[in-house]
Amino acid sequence: MQTPVVVMNANSQREQGRKAQLGNVLAAKTVADIIRTTLGPRSMLKMLLDPIGGVVVTNDGNAILREIDVTHPAAKSMIELSRTQDEEVGDGTTSVVVLAGEMMHAASPFLERNYLHPTDIVAAYFRLLEDAISIAKSISIDVDLSVRSRMTSIIQSCIGTKFVSRWSDLMCQLALDAVMCVTVASDNRKDIDIKRYAKVEKIPGDALEDSRVIPGVMLNKDVTHPKMRRYIENPRILLLDSPLEYKKGESSTQVDLAADTDFQTLLQMEEDAVEQMCKEIIAFRPDVVFTEKGVSDLAQHFLWKANITAIRRVRKSDNNRIARACGATICSRTDEIQDRDIGTGCGLFKIEKIGDEYFTFVTECRNPKACTILLRGPAKDLLNEVERNLQDAMNVARNVVWEPRLVPGGGAFEMALSTGLAEKAKTIQGVMKWPYEAAASAFEVIPRTLAQNCGAQVVRVMTALRARHATPGNSTWGVNGLTGELADMNTLGIWDPYAVKVQTIRTAVEAACLLLRIDGIVSGVKKHKQGGGGAPQASPEEQDETFGDARDG
Repeated sequence: MQTPVVVMNANSQREQGRKAQLGNVLAAKTVADIIRTTLGPRSMLKMLLDPIGGVVVTNDGNAILREIDVTHPAAKSMIELSRTQDEEVGDGTTSVVVLAGEMMHAASPFLERNYLHPTDIVAAYFRLLEDAISIAKSISIDVDLSVRSRMTSIIQSCIGTKFVSRWSDLMCQLALDAVMCVTVASDNRKDIDIKRYAKVEKIPGDALEDSRVIPGVMLNKDVTHPKMRRYIENPRILLLDSPLEYKKGESSTQVDLAADTDFQTLLQMEEDAVEQMCKEIIAFRPDVVFTEKGVSDLAQHFLWKANITAIRRVRKSDNNRIARACGATICSRTDEIQDRDIGTGCGLFKIEKIGDEYFTFVTECRNPKACTILLRGPAKDLLNEVERNLQDAMNVARNVVWEPRLVPGGGAFEMALSTGLAEKAKTIQGVMKWPYEAAASAFEVIPRTLAQNCGAQVVRVMTALRARHATPGNSTWGVNGLTGELADMNTLGIWDPYAVKVQTIRTAVEAACLLLRIDGIVSGVKKHKQGGGGAPQASPEEQDETFGDARDG
């Protein structure tokens, strides 16, 4: 009898074949079930405790999943889906995980009974993805970006499922104003960078209704000298990323002084260097100087004498936003400043005290292309949740401006996809037909979950919805997430961005295909050996050394 050969480490855990595949399906379904109740306007909230003792109350899928610690590799892949969706389109983070979990669950009967090879299931899923995108294109409608009321209703359909739904009108105006402010159109393309140029500033106090969009930049900074001006109209702004102080040594500096006057000479040279920098700045007559580095007391004195206001230690991101708002150019050296580097697009520079802190405003810019969203509210937890919801609303507005196409919301789009794909499945021959039909029915999980979360009779609602969609021309009928009844989404004005829905389908199906192709999971656990008597452990290179010595020539 042949002696078995041990290839794997005895401490490593290994799953393969059907066990690994069914384990992946179960893990994906479990992650989807965690956030299933957070879908729709009647969604529930989750309270999360982070490792440092903080409390997060939210119904945002990405915010929930990134706080969850999981060990199963398939569950980690599902959580990555939510993060990818959030980075790509900023909305649909719950839907993509729920849909991916249902896609995995639809394949489980074929794996449990060993009916089909996973490769056949994956081939059917990829074919379904192509057909789903073509059907989505036919269902979608174009939108006119110049009609503000239509844009507002689109954002409201996103905010309606969030915690801030009671302030939906205010949030829609904030999101739309911010996106339109940072939009830059050039050569038939639009650049909308809300992450870099639309900053959210949260200040506890006052009511949420006092929140507003500032067309410009707001900083939590005050002037460096108490006598500098705090209110300037039409200022000339200079931006620096160099210090206005004498240059210090990197680590330790040693100076040998031969005479008793050498030390005074050394101090004089430092003062001369600072004075020279200030003279180079004063020559261009700026009213305000922003620098990312420090400003010495001597430099403050010279600038104040020249009636120039200085703000120091500004963040790099804030400096870039000021440059975009007022048309200035960030300079690295004072001796390289030119007149065209001075920003003249700002209408008002002022410093106001809000609460216990001073804030600098660079506002009334002629063509800002950068903005600050000032959020007010009674508590930090509320402001954090409002910020998360506002980011989703801005992403929705950005997606519509990027690709002005809409699809019906309320589960109508997914139900129309399911009905259209079920018809296409009748034309498919061979074993691919079964997983195709199963995946087509998986799209019904979105309207079904909406009905479940608002306490409706799910079986009756879904049966009636299928009957509606079986009749041509009813592709806009879905589930009213507030009442659980059937409704025409066109009448209710509930529309979702086409880009978000297509990205959700593509991400969910491709992730399901990736997990279904896994037939083995190996978790290697390395066993570390410790040397006796406190001997240091050898490095991998030293462990691989089999002969010779480092001193060998």
